[in-house]
Amino acid sequence: MSDYRRRRRRFPSRRKVCQFCTEDAADIDYKNLSLLQRSISDRGKIRPRRQTGTCAKHQRRLAVAIKRARHIALLPFVAELDR
Repeated sequence: MSDYRRRRRRFPSRRKVCQFCTEDAADIDYKNLSLLQRSISDRGKIRPRRQTGTCAKHQRRLAVAIKRARHIALLPFVAELDR
């Protein structure tokens, strides 16, 4: 890495920690809508691991729970359009 790139970096990157690994009591369930809505974008898409910081195991469980909640109409598949 050149000197220019080293000086250009403003702050060191900090690794995100999985919120489900730190909280053992947090159970991923399709009925827990407040938990699921934190992992959905404003457009209704499932947010990726690099944005949420969840580990692979919990991201898979989270995706399954979101898809189940969508299937029984607890969560929307897409966001509503403002006209």
